[in-house]
Amino acid sequence: MKCAMYYNNRDIRLEEIPVPKIGADELLVQMRACGICGSDVLEWYRAKKAPLVLGHEMTGQIVKVGEHVNRFNVGDRVFVSHHIPCNTCHYCLKGHHTVCATLRETNFDPGGFAEFIRVPRINAERGVFLLPDEISYEEGTFIEPLACVLRGQKTAHLKPGQTVFIIGGGTAGLLHLKLARALGASSVVVTDIHKKRLVFAQRFGASAAILAHGNIPERLKGVNNGRLADMVVVAAGVIEAVRMAWKTVDRGGTVLIFAPTEPGIHIDLPLYDIWHDGITITTSYAGSPSDISEAMELIRSKNIVVKDMITHRFPLAKAREGFCLVEKARDSIKVIIEP
Repeated sequence: MKCAMYYNNRDIRLEEIPVPKIGADELLVQMRACGICGSDVLEWYRAKKAPLVLGHEMTGQIVKVGEHVNRFNVGDRVFVSHHIPCNTCHYCLKGHHTVCATLRETNFDPGGFAEFIRVPRINAERGVFLLPDEISYEEGTFIEPLACVLRGQKTAHLKPGQTVFIIGGGTAGLLHLKLARALGASSVVVTDIHKKRLVFAQRFGASAAILAHGNIPERLKGVNNGRLADMVVVAAGVIEAVRMAWKTVDRGGTVLIFAPTEPGIHIDLPLYDIWHDGITITTSYAGSPSDISEAMELIRSKNIVVKDMITHRFPLAKAREGFCLVEKARDSIKVIIEP
């Protein structure tokens, strides 16, 4: 079978590898669509593991079922989750499924940017979801990223009527915008360094879109009734975005650090200001099975429309072009690879 083998962001090769053999408790799924995640182009994270097949925002059709599997049939349209919690450890029992050791170790084989994917037993048991008829394969590639966004806003306890400031207008930032609107935020302002992403933000319902230069806190006040934001979402994995969060969150507000920086990065905290102004800082990583189910329903019901976020589609043979677009973070929002 063909796959897009990752060596680095500029070296992604169409290669032939064997179709995975499945066991009695496993599934073989033919990939129909797989989104390129922003994390796929983080070379500090990916390149050290190369060569490998990436891709985790995957939908497909079951083409082979292990003899012990009775929940699924050949021909089923599915979304497959790559990370699966154990549901029984100390962290899972406390609701912290996304820090479960099992979740961090599980994956499918070889990755979503391949023609066929072997779904291991634990994933087949807990991480395969039938796609409703209302969700296309392409729309299904948003299930995983929306689940992550949903978990983040739950963790930050977004309430109707609050104001939200999103730093970073990529796929994650724009999903945060759409979800915050759906959950009743009174105002959602987006900032980014690229004008084109701000155009998308306004198209998707932002109250205002601010180019990231000048006195951003004052510009935020100018479009937010003289106030800073009740919730600030850091959706860009750079130090400047984190520093901006402290300056743009209102008293009593919450900062959600959603996008990661490179490991080993340290940043000074204005601890007195955070304490004095009652600021909450929280983080969020990945999504749990329940978040995935909720994300699917939001997409199925069209409470969150995602199709308008797809800007580019490429076959496996041109995956490198897709990666380059995502890495540049200028002219694309969602880039999807199809067989």
